[in-house]
Amino acid sequence: MRSVDQQYITIGEIGAPHGLRGEVRVIPLTDFPERFKTTEQVFLSLGNSLLKKAVESAVIQQNRIVLKLEGIDSPEQARQFRGALLQVSRQELWPLQDGAYYHFEIVGLKVVTVDGTALGEVTEVLTTGGNDVYVVKGGLGQEYLVPALRSIVKKIDTGAGLMIIEPSPGLLDKE
Repeated sequence: MRSVDQQYITIGEIGAPHGLRGEVRVIPLTDFPERFKTTEQVFLSLGNSLLKKAVESAVIQQNRIVLKLEGIDSPEQARQFRGALLQVSRQELWPLQDGAYYHFEIVGLKVVTVDGTALGEVTEVLTTGGNDVYVVKGGLGQEYLVPALRSIVKKIDTGAGLMIIEPSPGLLDKE
């Protein structure tokens, strides 16, 4: 059975302080960086703690976000949160197009071939230039790299925790 779904999803990581009012630079870890402009609150995850903060302002600057969070009012306070992950609840996720999935929805899926052969479980999603690649690990330590192509991935059923693939020639060969 799949592991319990995550309650919070990471959308960014806090970097260095920015300016004198406690703003922080954020490395976006989302396909939708514009979401920071409309997000009203985030959860800061640092170590074992989770701290809820209101977003006071957000400015998109090239590939980074400058964020002002409630209660962080100086560069010294901002430095304390460097490396913290910015998270939102699952209910705040932006909808995806049909047939598209968040990585956390894919990781943990059991993978079987169209003929019913169990291959293992997706343990990681690699983002490449052309298409994602699913890392599938079997129970005996075997590992398969499955391209996220419609010609190979025939069905994804997140509710059932299942991915069905039709491997191309050589995909499952041992090296």
